[in-house]
Amino acid sequence: MPPLRPLSLLLAAALSTAGLSATARAADQCEQSTMDQTPPAVNFRVDNDLFGGADQDQGYTNGAVITLVSPNLVDYTDDPCLPRLARWVNSHLERLHPGEFQQQNMVFSFGQGIFTPTDFTRKDVIPDDRPYAGILMASFGYNARNDDHLRTTQLQLGVVGPWALGKQVQNAVHEVLGDEKFQGWDNQLHNEPLIGIVHERMRRWPADASINAGGWGWDAITHWGGTLGNRATYANMGAEVRFGWKLPDDFGSTPIRPAGENTAPSLHGRPTGWSGHLFVTTDARWVLRDITLDGNTFRDSHSVDKRPVVADIGYGLAIMRGRWKFALARYHRTREFDTQKELPVYGSFTISRML
Repeated sequence: MPPLRPLSLLLAAALSTAGLSATARAADQCEQSTMDQTPPAVNFRVDNDLFGGADQDQGYTNGAVITLVSPNLVDYTDDPCLPRLARWVNSHLERLHPGEFQQQNMVFSFGQGIFTPTDFTRKDVIPDDRPYAGILMASFGYNARNDDHLRTTQLQLGVVGPWALGKQVQNAVHEVLGDEKFQGWDNQLHNEPLIGIVHERMRRWPADASINAGGWGWDAITHWGGTLGNRATYANMGAEVRFGWKLPDDFGSTPIRPAGENTAPSLHGRPTGWSGHLFVTTDARWVLRDITLDGNTFRDSHSVDKRPVVADIGYGLAIMRGRWKFALARYHRTREFDTQKELPVYGSFTISRML
């Protein structure tokens, strides 16, 4: 054996041992740093217009999103609680990091949205109704908190069109439920990559509304922000009011918005024992672009004349115990385009568990 071979083997073994030791140390550091803070969590949300009532299988007809939430982080690029891949991604997205804050965390989401017209029997293009569209979207999010203020920024990447598998997923669900299948999917939007930036800022009123000691209370969370990209471009603002027993120390129970459902950094963690609250939420958007209504960006496709201002009002119930949280909500939306016959109504169910 060449004289350098044993030396190289020893060096490789030493490096492997050092790597394992470094990984173990990182895990220990992460566990120690989260002992007194909010642990990581996973959220799963399902939206469906059938929750809105009879004859609501139209418009934004179904959506599903899974979100992974990091614990509170010391740093976005060096914190041992983040996987190596996440730290590498963050090192290339420094301009999106929010800067110096008391608490911060990161979220990763992956989900699908399905949009259809009202008449499921027609195979041709329906000029006065919205296009068929399926969307697959992944997002990286950065949340940062100072006391009662929160800012969140997300980078969204995805695709619209047949690659998003909207037709296949809807047909599979309808087959299981025994429902009629929509016949016009051959007219869906063309394949197109999607990219966007979402930014929102929130404030909680009053700042000391957290009642981990127990008791009844209320709070309000205001928000404003916007989205820029070929999926959607709009400015938005709104508010949420909550009333209940042991309100959580977060920024809302609205799962359809960034940081709205148990993804924001927490000062004190969840309350102990059973807790629950009612909430009412509003959001108004000035919409410059919505690909599900305006059609493809670079190719001719079916489109409708969208309305520039769209508003939502939602209400629901959230219940928590231990590591689990459940939220059920119903949303009413104003008409999104001029020839829309029915006001959109849909429901949302979210289940969350701390890891």
